[in-house]
Amino acid sequence: MAIQIRKTGLQIETTLIEGGKTAAVPLKLFSAFAVVKNPWAGRGFVEDLKPEIHAGAPVLGELLTKMIIDAVGSGDAVEAYGKAAVVGLDGEIEHASALIHTLRFGNFYRHAVGAKSYLAFCNTRGPANAPIMIPLMDKNDEGRRSHYLTIQTAIPDAPAADEIVVALGASVGGRPHHRIGDRYQDLKDLGQDVANPAGV
Repeated sequence: MAIQIRKTGLQIETTLIEGGKTAAVPLKLFSAFAVVKNPWAGRGFVEDLKPEIHAGAPVLGELLTKMIIDAVGSGDAVEAYGKAAVVGLDGEIEHASALIHTLRFGNFYRHAVGAKSYLAFCNTRGPANAPIMIPLMDKNDEGRRSHYLTIQTAIPDAPAADEIVVALGASVGGRPHHRIGDRYQDLKDLGQDVANPAGV
């Protein structure tokens, strides 16, 4: 079953002043979304989600990646990245997860930006105009706190009860006046392995 896309959108946000202080380099945040028909809505409990994942995730991954790269200008310019999905009220959280937690979706974006780290993510359920939260982190360095960012947006008419919003996010730059250091100093102070930024 081909994925049915009702609408797409692109948002660009530029922060020039933060905390009352002009940013030396403005922070630019980009988000691209697609509103799609939930392919599992109205079918009861579906045991095998793979056919719809395989049909829809690559289409969405390619489309949203192109939207982000076209807006930013190049994959190299993307510094932090992330993904999100919000399923409508007739769907399961698993439906939101299904379309974004697959290499058939994420690898388009990873390869386009030359990333080494995993894609930060958020998957939720909600009504139309629900918050869409796209967490970001540095595409190559999970411990770089300056690029721990979150894009927050909403779509007034989506997701409908039988829809899913799928989104990608990107930053050019980090928080304008970041001053909390990186995970590595905490690990060093705590006597833990600096080469393991997850601290596990």
